[in-house]
Amino acid sequence: MDEIKIRVRAEINLTEDLEKVKRAVENVFSMAEVEVKTSQKGSLLIAKTRGMEGLSKLYNLLRRERIRDATRRVLFKGLGESSITFYLNKQVAYAGHISFCQPVAESPLGPIKVQITCDKPKELIEWLAPRTS
Repeated sequence: MDEIKIRVRAEINLTEDLEKVKRAVENVFSMAEVEVKTSQKGSLLIAKTRGMEGLSKLYNLLRRERIRDATRRVLFKGLGESSITFYLNKQVAYAGHISFCQPVAESPLGPIKVQITCDKPKELIEWLAPRTS
């Protein structure tokens, strides 16, 4: 597969611990670079990685939790011409699990926004979450 870029963003609220938010992200993705910027509500964690190895934790979690069909629906819903965008529940990710959510109101502490960019996003979805039936 061609070059894959993964960009993850998560708000760090004033009531949250930066290390816990970082751990939530690292439980799902193998991160190469992590930076923290100041934002209106506190801070913003921006993490970047690339390649299939950056997605290996997500790949394994999807198999362990047996949610590939649900994942396929979410990923196809967030499919763009050369990207896939989806949101994860921050607290669930901290616990080492996967729960997809909406961009607003569904995750009390705000979601983790994930954007994966590549030339063939449909092929990537087929690799990450192949049909189980």
